This record gives sequence, C-alpha cells and structure tokens, in this order.
Amino acid sequence: MSLTDKAIDQLRELIRSGALPPGSKLPPEPDLAAQLGLSRNLAREAVKALAVARVLEIRRGDGTYVTSLQPSLLLEGLGGAVDLLQSDSGALLDLMEVRRLLEPVATALAATRISEDGLAEVKRHLDAMREARDDVERLNAHDAAFHRAVVAATGNEPLVTLLEGVSGRTLRARIWRGLVDDRAAGRTLAEHEAIFTALARRDAPLSQAAALLHVSNTEQWLREHVDDPGGDSSRA
Repeated sequence: MSLTDKAIDQLRELIRSGALPPGSKLPPEPDLAAQLGLSRNLAREAVKALAVARVLEIRRGDGTYVTSLQPSLLLEGLGGAVDLLQSDSGALLDLMEVRRLLEPVATALAATRISEDGLAEVKRHLDAMREARDDVERLNAHDAAFHRAVVAATGNEPLVTLLEGVSGRTLRARIWRGLVDDRAAGRTLAEHEAIFTALARRDAPLSQAAALLHVSNTEQWLREHVDDPGGDSSRA
C-alpha cells in the first residue's frame, strides 16, 4: 500500500469506529494530521480522496464534515462509473448478467413487502407504458421507473442504488431494442404485466420467475445483436 492509501485507511477507520460519526466536523488539518501521525500533505490527500468518494464533504470557509453515509449517497457514483463503459459491448453484457442475478431475487423480496401504495405506484407506470407503446423513449422511461418502484418496495436502500446504477446503463440498450425491433413493445408490456400480476398476488416465487424471464429475454436479445456487425451497438 502507498502512504496515501494507508492515510485513507486510517481516516476511514476513524469514521468506521464512530470516532467521527455522520455529520461531525473533522479537526483542523494540523490537528487531524497529528492525531493520525501523518504529515499534513498525507492528511490532505486522504481527505480529498474520501471527499471524492462522498464520505466527506468539504465546505469552503467552514471545514470538512462526515456526510450522512447513506448508501444512496455513497453508491451514487456507481451509475457514473457504469456509464463510462457505454462503448464496451462486453461490459454491457456483463452488466445485464449482474441485473439477471439481482433483479429477480429483489422482485421476489418486493412481493413479500410491497404495500398497497407501492403496488399502486408500480401499476401507474405499467399503465403509462401501455399508453406509450408507440413512443419508445417514453415507454422506456416508464419501464425504468416500473423496475425502480418494484425494487424500492423491498425497503433495501443499497439494493435499490445498486440496481439503479446497473439499469441506468441498460436503459439505452432497451431504447435501442425498441428502435430496431418492432415486436419489443408488445413483449415488454406482456412481461411487465406478468410481474405486476405476481406482485399483486404477493407470490414471491412467481414474481421471481416473471422477472427472471423478462431480464433473461432482454439479455438474450442483446447477446444476439450487440456484436452484430450490421448494427450500431454504440446506440445501446
């Protein structure tokens, strides 16, 4: 490990141990460096690194604070990192594989926890998808919102953030699919209706199966088309 990495670990341990809880203000730089047994330069680099990771917030003229440490804040950079892979068709397929591993299980969990309000939110996006079946952009926007509402029903914030990060990347793939495959809208609607029906029944195994079928169909379509030399995978 480099000296900077060790400094980051030392500062992270103060936060992890509760010595610097969420919302607390860090000591002035000289005091922090002395507390950690570091040079001021190393302490400064550690602070900068944890600020980039959203663990710390540097407030100009006020000081540096530990953030809320909420999963949605700490993991929100995932979507941006995933977007950097947008020109890599292999990475896109790997992300679809991750989605296939996580989303069906999350949907099954949602079936056991979803409230009436949560179910109504899912249905609202399903109804909007039906109305937008000839508008690919709008259809896919409500497609993404449908899945977001399903996963949100689990009440598991890290899971919501992880899947949002992965699905944000695959949204463009679904738009591309709709543009080049005129049968996609009908299949997409039928698959989402099956997921909603299973959720409404609070049937976890059926919900998982319906979600697995939906994600697997999208993944299979991408595997058949993303490397098609006659297509433009950069649109995905």
